[in-house]
Amino acid sequence: MKHNINTVNMKHLIFIITIIFPLTLNAQSERKYIRQGNREYNKEQFEESEVSYRRANDKNSRLPEISFNIGSALYKQEKYEDASRQFAGNVAMSEDNSKKAAGLYNLGNSYLQSGKFKESIESYKESLRLQPNNFEAKYNLAHAQDLLKQQEQQEQQQYQQNQGNGEGNNQSLQGEEQNQSQQQDEQSISKEDAERLLNSLADDEIKVQEAMRIVNAARERRNEVRNW
Repeated sequence: MKHNINTVNMKHLIFIITIIFPLTLNAQSERKYIRQGNREYNKEQFEESEVSYRRANDKNSRLPEISFNIGSALYKQEKYEDASRQFAGNVAMSEDNSKKAAGLYNLGNSYLQSGKFKESIESYKESLRLQPNNFEAKYNLAHAQDLLKQQEQQEQQQYQQNQGNGEGNNQSLQGEEQNQSQQQDEQSISKEDAERLLNSLADDEIKVQEAMRIVNAARERRNEVRNW
């Protein structure tokens, strides 16, 4: 009887080893490709890093960080449509809120670069719901809202121009001149706003420098993606 029990235990042991061993090898293999992809990404070898990340994905397609990194590599190659699909997949798989927020932030950036301003706005909002203190997401959200407003104004102007085309070329020309004048006014207002900001801080040089530092830093970071 004792012999039979040992035999059964040995069979179970062999079964467990058969199941676990391939999974362990697979995990080691995918991590190897992830580390290789990270090294290539840090060297700005984005095409090579994409290939390495995709090899890791072939080994295990259920790791959210892999789709995240593929998206980052694609974004750096300016393949924004493909990047957005990867980030969307990452968000769907992620359970950790901080990582999901990062995926939504990158998704917003990809939509923004693709000219999909409404989608980018929603992505930034979702990211901020999970991570309210993300300054870059707040800045990009405001930027995307401004771009959407400009797009809608341009579409409205184009519609009005098309409606006026039937009334003659003179009216069409006049509409173009009005649009140019309006754009110049908007630019002038923007400059005045900037001057008012600086003038309000003119008595304190340190505050001026700090304000400019924050604005310049935000502009540099607003379209950056994050990589795990």
